Order: sequence, then C-alpha cells, then structure tokens
Amino acid sequence: MSVSATLVKELRERTNAGMMDCKKALEETKGDFEAAIEWLRVKGLSSAAKKAGRIAAEGVVFAQTIGNTGIVVEINSETDFVARNEGFRALVADIAEHITKAANLVGDILEHAFHKNPAKKVGEMMMEAVARIGEKIVIRRFERYTATPHSVVHTYVHGEGKIGVLIEVTASKPEATNNPEMRAFAQDVCLHIAAMNPMAISSEQIPAEVVSKEKEVLKAKNLEQGKKAEMIDKIVEGQIRKFLAENCLVDQSFVKNPDIKVSDLAKEVGKKVGADLTIKRFARFELGAGIEKKQEDFAAEVAAQMKGH
Repeated sequence: MSVSATLVKELRERTNAGMMDCKKALEETKGDFEAAIEWLRVKGLSSAAKKAGRIAAEGVVFAQTIGNTGIVVEINSETDFVARNEGFRALVADIAEHITKAANLVGDILEHAFHKNPAKKVGEMMMEAVARIGEKIVIRRFERYTATPHSVVHTYVHGEGKIGVLIEVTASKPEATNNPEMRAFAQDVCLHIAAMNPMAISSEQIPAEVVSKEKEVLKAKNLEQGKKAEMIDKIVEGQIRKFLAENCLVDQSFVKNPDIKVSDLAKEVGKKVGADLTIKRFARFELGAGIEKKQEDFAAEVAAQMKGH
C-alpha cells in the first residue's frame, strides 16, 4: 500500500525510529498508526512507550502554591511568540489565581464567574484576551490540591513553563508539616517527578490493562529476538518487574542520588521529622504532551527523501 509522507513523519516524531523503518512499519500494518508503533517496538526499533504523545505545542505550564493550596495549569497558544507575550503571561496569572481561589471548580471553567469580577465569566475574559492578543488561547487542563493538617502541598515549574508538578505529601504527625525537612522533601520529589516522569506512585496504581499490553509487546519482542519459547514467560516476568520499577515513583532511583529509591528517601526524611511520610498524589503536566503540531514543510522533505525507495 502507499504510505503518505505526513504519516511517516508523525510516526518518526512519535517513536524516534528511522524514517524507512517507519515507512515499513506502516506498510506492514496497512497504515494502522498504533499497530505500527507496536511493530517498531517488537522489532526493537523504537522506545515509543516513553516517547508517545510528547509532541511539543506552544503556551505555558504554570504552577503556584498560595497558603495551603497548590495548582498546576496548562494554557496553550498557537505560537511561541505569543507564549512570551506580556499580555498572555498576565492572562495566565489571572487564570491561575482564579483556579487557586475559586470556591468551586465543578463544571466547565469557562462558565465560572471570574473571581476578580463575578459579573464576567472566565470564558468572556478569555475572549477579550484573544481579541487583544490576536491568537487562539485554550485552557487545556488544571489540577488543584488543598493541604490538610497532616499534609504539605508543593509545586515546581521547570524550563520556563515546559513542565509543572503539583504534589501532596502526608505525615503521620501534623507537627511534621512545619518542619523544613519535610518541605525540602516535597521539593526534591517534585524535581524527581519532573525529570523522571513516573506513570504512578506505586505498581498498584498502574492499570492492569497497561501491564497486560506491555507483557504482550515484550513477549512478541523476545520471540522476534529468537529467545526460547519455553523461557519467554520467565524472561517477560523479569522485564515487567523492571518496567514497574522504572515507572512507579516510589520504586524509581532518586534522581539526585541514584543509590537510593524514592521510598528510601521518604524513610530517611521521615526519621528526621519524626513521622511517617507518604506521597499521597501528584500531577505532572508537560507542555504540549499529546498535541499535534501544525504540518510543516518537513513532510515535503520526507517525501523527497523517500523517492526511489
């Protein structure tokens, strides 16, 4: 079958595989994009599990903690030029303040009464900003955590708004939440999450269907590599353990000290503050994750390179 250069380009961006490998994968799977990703993984030509969905888009990820409330929000614009615009940044600050201070965040945020001017809806404020700035702007997603007497909420922004992290850490004794060591721990874990992008806090939180799919891919990959059929299940079992350790926050090697796990760090700091520490929840937003960029001239460049193959 004929495969378009645009589809090859997209698969290459998603998987980091070679251009001709991407073309062959799409041909072998009759143009089924997700099947092509798996085909490349089975052949050992892609690291798609970590790369999928991280196509860059413009805008900013913003996070802040005010009092006992922390928020993280992603707001997208069409161009990086607008993302650096002072008017856009002021809009982001207004929306972040609304998310932080609004009494109720249920329902469509665009229908909320804007907290600084309840006579106006957030959507109306957005429309006015679009008219001033001259570009489409979207509130893509947000999270808000409020600390309890037993917890600390903390936020971190990396790379001038490329990645934002929001975390809540609980302590078995409320007095520990005032200890600087606990707040330093929350900051360190935020840095770790930004760098290592865990899928979940622990293996129990990873959906069974995700693990099952990974097993299928690993089994096919091992068979493709010529491993003995009778040994496949044992090999895959070990690889799944590694997969979980690499993708579960508490089992990951701590980014600032790879000799210990994040769970070990929690125990160490817990001893210092005199309480058991638990990472209750986290949110990690990476700018543009899963958003397709506009088609560019690179598609034509790929098409030219494909001629004759």
